[in-house]
Amino acid sequence: MSQKIEFCPDGEKETVGFFVVEETRIAGVSYLLVTETEEEEADAYILKDLSADGETEARYVFVEDDEELEAVSKVFAELLEDVDLI
Repeated sequence: MSQKIEFCPDGEKETVGFFVVEETRIAGVSYLLVTETEEEEADAYILKDLSADGETEARYVFVEDDEELEAVSKVFAELLEDVDLI
């Protein structure tokens, strides 16, 4: 079972829950591979931690830059050899 974390999007009162599939750190930046459900065929998203050192809460955003998304996806694919990231 994956760990479920709750996010509070900027300007929103309701939280959004994601299941953490894997996490990694690349060039000093933390990334999470998350899904909305624990089903095998769930859509996956990559989140990037933008919080500064010393902040008490992490600030994650969806990775939207195509080059960064492709590079980080490759790292997660290597970490999760049995998972197909398309």
